[in-house]
Amino acid sequence: MRYKTPLQKGVFLRRYKRFFAEVETLDKGIVTLHCPNTGALQNCLVEGSDCWYSLSDNPRRKLSGTLEQVTTSSGNLAGINSASANTIVFEALKDDRIGQLTNYRTISREVRFGLENSKIDFLLKRGDQNCFVEVKSVSFDMGNHLALFPDAQTSRGRKHLRELAHVASLGHRAMLFFCVQLSSVNRLGFAKRIDPEYLSTLKASLKGGVEILAMSCSLTKYGINLTRAVDLLI
Repeated sequence: MRYKTPLQKGVFLRRYKRFFAEVETLDKGIVTLHCPNTGALQNCLVEGSDCWYSLSDNPRRKLSGTLEQVTTSSGNLAGINSASANTIVFEALKDDRIGQLTNYRTISREVRFGLENSKIDFLLKRGDQNCFVEVKSVSFDMGNHLALFPDAQTSRGRKHLRELAHVASLGHRAMLFFCVQLSSVNRLGFAKRIDPEYLSTLKASLKGGVEILAMSCSLTKYGINLTRAVDLLI
């Protein structure tokens, strides 16, 4: 995924009201940016650390910029725009760059499925074969090349696991895909202390036939791309 223009560098000051971030820029003083992530962003919001933001030329926007990347408490880069994860994965799917998900002829986005009025991020089709793919963005950096998911309790995440298990029980392929938007990470674990129900639901879904894959990313001011699979600690 390439940004429309290279990101601008600044210094992160604070986030407030979930959607707003104050950043000290190199030439415009302190500006307020859109924070495109309503999650906890644990270990991501470090006062005084380097960050990078995009600018919009849309005159209707109240905020002209969006906070895109930050420096974690461990000194790694983190992509915090949760919407970017789907774009990153979509482009990799189109280019057949995800080894476990190649040669699907049709890629549909935001398709309704399951029993709980859900939408799947991607429905892949190859002949009469269906593969349901749910994408989760990961930015919880624990240092020592380890990331965790989730960084807050996620009833929505548990719901998606139940839905994936349901379509797997019907004979379809179902995959949970973790897009790890962090540099220098090679392991992904699950935060039992934060959401023990998520981990138990995850384990049950795996027994029910759901597949799981996590891939790390390279991050630059020009864009973010999937690089390689990371080890899963379950």
